[in-house]
Amino acid sequence: MEKDGILKLERLVEPKAYLCKMVTNRCRDLFNSARKRREQYFGQWLPEPLLTPNDESFESVVQGELLSYAMLVLLERLSLTERAVFVLREALGFEYADIAELVGKSEANCRKLISRARGKMGITPDEPVNPEAASEEWVRRLLAALEQGNVDMVVSMLAKDVVLVSDGGGKAFAAVHPIESRDLVARFLLGLIRKTPHYEGGVHVEMRDINGQTGLVVRSGEGIVTVALMHVERNSIRNLYFVRNPDKLRHLLK
Repeated sequence: MEKDGILKLERLVEPKAYLCKMVTNRCRDLFNSARKRREQYFGQWLPEPLLTPNDESFESVVQGELLSYAMLVLLERLSLTERAVFVLREALGFEYADIAELVGKSEANCRKLISRARGKMGITPDEPVNPEAASEEWVRRLLAALEQGNVDMVVSMLAKDVVLVSDGGGKAFAAVHPIESRDLVARFLLGLIRKTPHYEGGVHVEMRDINGQTGLVVRSGEGIVTVALMHVERNSIRNLYFVRNPDKLRHLLK
């Protein structure tokens, strides 16, 4: 069956369009299934963090900025069709005529969907789609400020309306609601650092390339307990994401 599929693919005039149609339909099925599970999810839901593949061909197909974790979080605001149109247009660079054929909508409708998707994601029509991920230097500076207990430095690195979202899935301790405001987030981060030496089995923090950006992987004697990622905007940390649900971290151990 697999051989027949490959032969069929080789005979296609537009294999890229065929593959995208197949993937789009598969994603629709997965989206609907995931949405039903999420309706019963405890607390805040975040996407699974993924180690960045060492595959240059992958990034040659998808724009690097669209691999960022912040972009994955923003995509969660979109409906199924909005998400499909947005990814086909912004990540894969499809023309509107091709997108219309893939999703079964008119070109005009697809343009409206792109406009609506950008609005929901807080991206203006003329603004490039490139949420800025924290660089390794940024992450090192924040870690140093936290370890030194430098409150002023930590606060200065956070945006006034910074938001910290933590996903424990009811299986690990995590804030049920987002933590908002610079003072509250700074206090929360400094509190975490103070507790670190008392964590059972000790804690080891390392930087890893996750979702195309520098992230923090926190390990204890039990394995990976947290993955933290940041989104920087106008030279300040705008969002912090803490993934603590062990079901979303298990694959990182492989």
